[in-house]
Amino acid sequence: MEDRNCSFSYEPTIENLSKAIFVVNKHAKTASNPKFLYLLKKKALLKLVSEGKAQKKGLHFSQNPKYSQQQSDVLVCAGKYYFHMPPSKEDFEQLPHLGTLNSTYRNPKTHLSLTKAKTLLQSYVGIKENQNQEKKQTAPKKQHAYSKPVFKRLGESYF
Repeated sequence: MEDRNCSFSYEPTIENLSKAIFVVNKHAKTASNPKFLYLLKKKALLKLVSEGKAQKKGLHFSQNPKYSQQQSDVLVCAGKYYFHMPPSKEDFEQLPHLGTLNSTYRNPKTHLSLTKAKTLLQSYVGIKENQNQEKKQTAPKKQHAYSKPVFKRLGESYF
């Protein structure tokens, strides 16, 4: 467990990365705009799996399925932590289905600021938060100039 007074190391160890993913995921659940946080979590988990530092354990039925339809999530183990992420087509073919989520298991508590967690994951994955915001700002909304309405007498043409 991380002590609040202890300095946090930005080394991308499995322990530090899994703590950072846990903190980002926890904050994403209550954030007003969680898209970037979930993207950061997903990219970090995929990179950990590709490097062999995390393992996909199987599929779980989702606790909050979209449109009230049955849906599955991939259970990923990274260090002492377990996370869920959206499955790919290959996951359904390769991973066993574990059924419903065991609600008695909890990830270890972590005391780490969101800022430190985001900094570590952004440097590990290689993306920045403002990259997503720049895409939105480059396409400004088209606003038409106001023009007064034109009234013609009955029978007159507008052209």
